[in-house]
Amino acid sequence: MDLQGKNTVVTGAGRGIGAALAREFHARGANVVLADLAGAAETATSIGGDRVVGLVADVSSEDGNRRLIDEASAAFGPIDLFFANAGVGGGTTLADTDEDAWAAAFNINVHAHRWAAKYLLPDWIERGDGYFCSTASAAGVLAQIGSAPYTMTKRAAVAFAEYLSITYGDAGIKVTCLCPQGVNTEMLHGGDDPISGSNVVKAAADVLEPDDVAVEVADTIEAETFFVLPHPEVADYMQFKAADPDRWLGGMRKLQRRVAEG
Repeated sequence: MDLQGKNTVVTGAGRGIGAALAREFHARGANVVLADLAGAAETATSIGGDRVVGLVADVSSEDGNRRLIDEASAAFGPIDLFFANAGVGGGTTLADTDEDAWAAAFNINVHAHRWAAKYLLPDWIERGDGYFCSTASAAGVLAQIGSAPYTMTKRAAVAFAEYLSITYGDAGIKVTCLCPQGVNTEMLHGGDDPISGSNVVKAAADVLEPDDVAVEVADTIEAETFFVLPHPEVADYMQFKAADPDRWLGGMRKLQRRVAEG
């Protein structure tokens, strides 16, 4: 997809990866709607120009996604590309994670993607064109030490992206899924809803800047390919996992023991 002139929406765009995506899409000529609980309007103002707008949106409910799509469509016209980037960390073990944390993880990391697609697909199928993007995580194709909710919901986000591509690819719908390891955001460094086991993430590979990730995402969208793996070693881990899952699981248990021992 050539982003020039395309109507795009980015959730979780008040800061971090979402803000960087919005800046990069705008720089490539897209009209950009930034959506977040807070910060979207300020980030939109910092980008500047008449091709960008910030909206307050809560994507943790079906109605919040429906209203966002209605408001974004009113701002620039029919949506060409929707980037479900909003996400939460939080949660630890089965015993120690309360039900509210489980609900938040599934609602924002998984169901928000499903709800958005529910309201986007009818128009896209009629047009024979549309682009759905999502931020999952390397945890979505591997695992996250220390967090059952993060591992499960990010795996589900990847599965949903694959489902969309398989089911609607022949109808002209394109799908891209972002699966990074450590990115220099508040979530990684212990801000709101930090990822449990973030020290493991930071030690496993270089921590990338959001702007660099956004460039790679935009390049992938222009190439219309599925995975964005800003940390290339993730592809190697995926191959190792597929080739010898028992050995891979053993290695992950060893890593978990090291984390537990401090």
